[in-house]
Amino acid sequence: MPTELPTERSIRAPGSMELDPTAEGVALDETRRLIASNKVEGTAVYDRQGESLGTIYNFMVDKVSGQVAYAVLSFGGFLGLGESYHPVPWRALTYDVALGGYVIDIDADSLAGAPRQGADEDPFADPAFGEQVDAHWGSRRVPAA
Repeated sequence: MPTELPTERSIRAPGSMELDPTAEGVALDETRRLIASNKVEGTAVYDRQGESLGTIYNFMVDKVSGQVAYAVLSFGGFLGLGESYHPVPWRALTYDVALGGYVIDIDADSLAGAPRQGADEDPFADPAFGEQVDAHWGSRRVPAA
């Protein structure tokens, strides 16, 4: 039984997002076009005027296509109390580099009236909820800046 382990080598420089040139590793955090899910969660969401609406709580990925279907926006509340969660179609969000967050074409009052879910609810268990979300959001999309 061997007692000597092979010398470890660094796949990439610490903090670097570059891909391993030997193709043995992958970017784990962020590249020019890709971002890790844990870095999206907590990202600020703004209205068209740059006013904060909330943050990305998480997002839902279609199991078959692998595409992000909805971002769940955490809105309102204070220190986690009284927050509401609004599923927003991913296509309705546009990343704004200057703001360091996502922009959506809706204001706080309209967001308050959007379909919502509680922290411990699974509204998508009812197929009608997805239809409500799609009907509410339609084809909203903020044009790229």
